[in-house]
Amino acid sequence: MNKKNYINLAKKAAKIQIHELKKINKVFNSSFIKAVDLILNCKGKVVFAGIGKSGLIARKISATFSSVGIPSFFCDPAQALHGDMGQIEKKDILIIFSYSGNTSELTNMLRYANRFRIKIIGVASKSDSLLLKASDIKLLLPKVKESDITGMVPTTSTSITMLLGDTLATTVMHKKKFSKEKFSIYHTGGQIGNTLLLAKDIMVTGNKLPLINYNKKLNEALKVINQKKLGIVVITKNKNIVGLLTDGDLRREMKFISKRNDLVKFMTKKPLMINESMPATKALAIMNERKITSLLVVSDKDYKKKNKLKLKGIIHIHFLLQYGLK
Repeated sequence: MNKKNYINLAKKAAKIQIHELKKINKVFNSSFIKAVDLILNCKGKVVFAGIGKSGLIARKISATFSSVGIPSFFCDPAQALHGDMGQIEKKDILIIFSYSGNTSELTNMLRYANRFRIKIIGVASKSDSLLLKASDIKLLLPKVKESDITGMVPTTSTSITMLLGDTLATTVMHKKKFSKEKFSIYHTGGQIGNTLLLAKDIMVTGNKLPLINYNKKLNEALKVINQKKLGIVVITKNKNIVGLLTDGDLRREMKFISKRNDLVKFMTKKPLMINESMPATKALAIMNERKITSLLVVSDKDYKKKNKLKLKGIIHIHFLLQYGLK
């Protein structure tokens, strides 16, 4: 076989799925609205379930809900007979995925949920299926063409099921006014969490800041640099930032210490500053562009004024690298 044909086969499969996935719009109806409202008003947990590939999808969507602060877990219907259903309470919601809707392993879970009047959102492609008949809210998936050579292997059907689950999650996130800042709370580790860090999350503050009054001497400034170990000293007047001196600047001027000892003469006036809500990744980009190792951080409110700025913190490139930002 011509290996270039691999690309054609892949494009053909992708084209089928892209075309079929547009049918998802059929699901966005009054039942979808009811499902979102039920999730938003849930006083307990949002429990996901499914068998086989539908189970894998249910696990993924459950993880998505948890990652945005909505209490959720996956319950395996096949294992539910052994006590797992005891985790599901009346105040919870059960969202069950099954493309056919007639998976035998779902029977006991549905019976349990109906017995204890636990609300069920059923996701299936057959309106007369066991799952949808037992569900309080029925999300009917459109029939789609699978993208494999036989037209039988679950490919497009799993994609559209996943897409529906993701749209439920994103709609709920929008209504809850979920933000990047909130997302970082639930993702304190890992690359995603790191890319959501803001300047205020990693800056040095308080007693660790290298500050000195503008009327002090060069040798005093050098002492502050050595003590704080950031390689810079920020010069202030009435607590407002008036300039900046680096370790290199000071050492070059120390030979003039007996003749010229005025900090103001040697400092960099109007040093580069950023606001506290700037993404850490953007701060790193600025450092790389300007070839500097530190940035002064001021409050969002002060940053808008552009004058009489008080130092709130300092970001050093070492802090950024420690968080894995590159």
